[in-house]
Order: sequence, then C-alpha cells, then structure tokens
Amino acid sequence: MKTMLSGIKPTGQLTLGNYIGAIKQFISYQNDYEMLIFIADLHALTLPIDPKELKENTENLIAIYLACGLDPNKVILFKQSDVHEHAELGYILACQSNMGELSRMTQYKDKSSKISNKESIPTGLFIYPTLMAADILLYDADYVPVGIDQKQHVELTRDIAERFNRTYGGGFKIPETVLARSGAKINSLSDPNKKMSKSESDKGTIYLLDDLALSRKKIMSAVTDMDNEVRFDMENKPGISNLLTIMSTLSNRSIEDLENEYRHGGYGNFKKAVADVVISELEALQNKVNEIKKSGIISQVLLEGSKKAEALASKKLELIYKKIGLR
Repeated sequence: MKTMLSGIKPTGQLTLGNYIGAIKQFISYQNDYEMLIFIADLHALTLPIDPKELKENTENLIAIYLACGLDPNKVILFKQSDVHEHAELGYILACQSNMGELSRMTQYKDKSSKISNKESIPTGLFIYPTLMAADILLYDADYVPVGIDQKQHVELTRDIAERFNRTYGGGFKIPETVLARSGAKINSLSDPNKKMSKSESDKGTIYLLDDLALSRKKIMSAVTDMDNEVRFDMENKPGISNLLTIMSTLSNRSIEDLENEYRHGGYGNFKKAVADVVISELEALQNKVNEIKKSGIISQVLLEGSKKAEALASKKLELIYKKIGLR
C-alpha cells in the first residue's frame, strides 16, 4: 500500500467550508493509503502566535479530526514538535537549498509583502519550505495531498531531494503531488463571491466550534439578492446558490430537489431550513469533540502516534547522517 502524508497548521479555527470541502473527503484517504497526519505546530511559529491559542487550536484540531472519523488504528496521528527529527532534517535540507529558490516561493512573497518593515520579516517564514520538505521526506511519502497554494512547496521538495540524491548517491524517495480531494466549494456568507476562510473573523464565516446561536444568526443574515426565488445560479444568485450547496451537501439531497421544495417559499423560510440543517450537523460534531476532549484520549493518541512516527523518522535521519558524513 502506498504512503500518504499530510500536515495541518494549528492556526485559526476550522470552518464549515473546511469541513464540507476538505475534511469529510480527506478522511476517506485512510482506507486507501498508509496514512501519516501531523499537526504542523512548528510551522505555526513562522508568524507570531499566542502560546495559549496554539495549544488550544492544536487540541481542537485533533479532536475535530477524531470526531469526523479519523481512526488512530489506521492512521499515525502526531504532533510535529514531538518528533525532533523534523527540525534536524529541516536544517540539513536548508543547507541543500539556496536563497534564490526560497525567495521565489509565492507564499513567502505574498506574506512578506504584507510586513512593512522588511528587516523584521521572520526567518522562519523564509525557510518554511525546507522544514516542509523534511516533513515529507522523513517518511518516504509516495503522495502528498495539498491545495494549489502548497503545490509549489512540494515541487521544491522534489528538487531538493533529487539534488541530495545526485550529490550523495540516494537517500530520499521522490514524492508526488496530489491535489487534495475536494468536496463542494463553500463561499463566505457575507461575500458569496469569495471563499469562506478561517483567516477572516467576520459574519461571513461559520466556525465548527462556534456558538450555535451565533451560527444560526450568521446564516439568517447571509447576503442574497432581491429576486426572492430559491434557484441555483452562481453567476446571478451566488448567495442563494452557496446556501443551496451547503444544504445539499449536509442533507444529502440534490440541489434540484431543494429548488423544487423551496423555490417559491421565500428566502426567510429557506434560510431557516438551511440553518436547521447546519445547526444539527454542528451540534452533533461539537458533542463528539467535547466527549473526546473530556475522555483524555487525545494525549494517548498523540503518544502512540509520536512513537510510531519517530521510529520511522529516526531510521531515515540516521541514513541521511551517514550519507553526509555525520556518522
């Protein structure tokens, strides 16, 4: 069975868009591959983050994944910072890269451009891709599912691995990029022409662990149009189309079926129906998350996961140390 690896940063809160568009589909990978999933808490340090927020986000991420169906008996689930080999190999790979290729990374250029004082750009932001390369290469991953914004980093990982293999006579498996399976695209409730984002704290984003009354209020306040006809038309009716997509996905009913039922019932009734479905889903998820957090299972899952991950990572790092003359 092929190996697949994925990491997620514990920054911000997961949204309804993440849940529908990615998490529910991503869970199915565990039945098709040898899976390693890690919480990329070292990557969360590339920009300032409050320690309490980092700890809370990490716990919530793990609880949400488990609540959504991630099976620790099928998947190695661990924290990046619990396996020291990530940071060690990250330094070695930084020495195998050059400033030119790192400075060309789109994400670095985008994030650094928003920092007014260029002399204060965090170094971690610049070398983020070499740590990501270490995350991948430590485990001989065959496939790395990523969004389009991370594809460039995996391509750099391949370049660094090939360069190392040429110089030292092998050592790394060359991974393949797989664009992550995606479900329905969910847009902002306040601006239905843009994606719902976990980085935006406004009334257009529903967070998975939001207060249920607040989530209902956000749906009832969703931007629509003046037509008052419930009909799927992304170009002319993006707000209503977005709500139809949400309800269709969560209720397992076709959009056509929903159009027939709510077409002439008015937007108020339709929004209430959407809110009922969303709240039911969130309430069930939040109950599972709370049960998991109270059970104490998270610590045990991470302990077992880190042991399994370190057994693999230490073997690979020892090989690399021998290749480069440190052993």
